[in-house]
Amino acid sequence: MSEPEFSERDWRRLLSSLGEDPDRPGLVETPSRVAKAWKQWTAGYDQDPADFLKVFEDGANDYNELIVVRGIPVYSHCEHHLAPFFGKATIGYVPNGKIVGLSKLTRLVDCFAKRLQVQERLTTQIADAFQTHLQPHAVGVVISCRHACMESRGISTLGEDTITSAMLGELHTNPVLRAEFFARAREG
Repeated sequence: MSEPEFSERDWRRLLSSLGEDPDRPGLVETPSRVAKAWKQWTAGYDQDPADFLKVFEDGANDYNELIVVRGIPVYSHCEHHLAPFFGKATIGYVPNGKIVGLSKLTRLVDCFAKRLQVQERLTTQIADAFQTHLQPHAVGVVISCRHACMESRGISTLGEDTITSAMLGELHTNPVLRAEFFARAREG
């Protein structure tokens, strides 16, 4: 699937439908800027996690403990209102003889976040892709986000976090490992 094409004409039409004059000085360049922004915000449609989740067979050296990366930025747009949601992700895994470069975890989150999303699906997509490409003993993903659709419309409550998680392999079945992962995810 390729990223959506947003033409300047579409954004001019939106501005007009809001009662604005797209030719007034403050808005004349807005359609171009917005089209470029949405192209960036939806760049994940053209990304394949397999392209950057290259594994290192020699890096694990019998390492069999939990590896956790916290504070991974999440910036996405909900598919229901096209409003942004943003927060942080934590990914943890127990290698099965293979590791991945730690910076690739940020790229994995970004790949799926740069699509129209719901947080629940985003969480499972990240976990499933990690499991598919690394085949670790365990993988866990926790995402905590604020949603502009809740904060700026409808109920209009500020500062509420939505937390989702996905646990695969031993993190799903081993309560001790699961508790360790959640404790590390909360540290700091």
